[in-house]
Amino acid sequence: MYDQYRQRLGWTLTLREVEEKRPLAAAVRKAREGQLLLAAVPEGSLLVVLDERGGLLASEEFAQRMGTWRDRGQSRIAFLIGGADGHDDAVRGRADLMMSLGKMTWPHMLVRAMLAEQLYRAESILSNHPYHRG
Repeated sequence: MYDQYRQRLGWTLTLREVEEKRPLAAAVRKAREGQLLLAAVPEGSLLVVLDERGGLLASEEFAQRMGTWRDRGQSRIAFLIGGADGHDDAVRGRADLMMSLGKMTWPHMLVRAMLAEQLYRAESILSNHPYHRG
């Protein structure tokens, strides 16, 4: 599903996955995952952290935000998906936007697909394409 929406997008979408495989205590693992995530963010990127504590945005609001960033010349936006224990405070502290996909917990593979679909929907809204019927 992720690939299906990625291929539809006119915008470039690159997936970078980081993983801490050592058996660490939860707090240590979360901190290490945060370090790995932040290290993977391309320089100059706007940082959107997907987090249960983040704000809920309707698709139209998300599209408007993406359009504003695009119009301001922001060419790189990094979306960070946290590990099983969530994001470290260091990651949250660096966020330009904290966004939630709802109060439920979702597996990473599904979050990727949901985010890719919302990016495609935002692009469709901004170009007045009929995909979004909201």
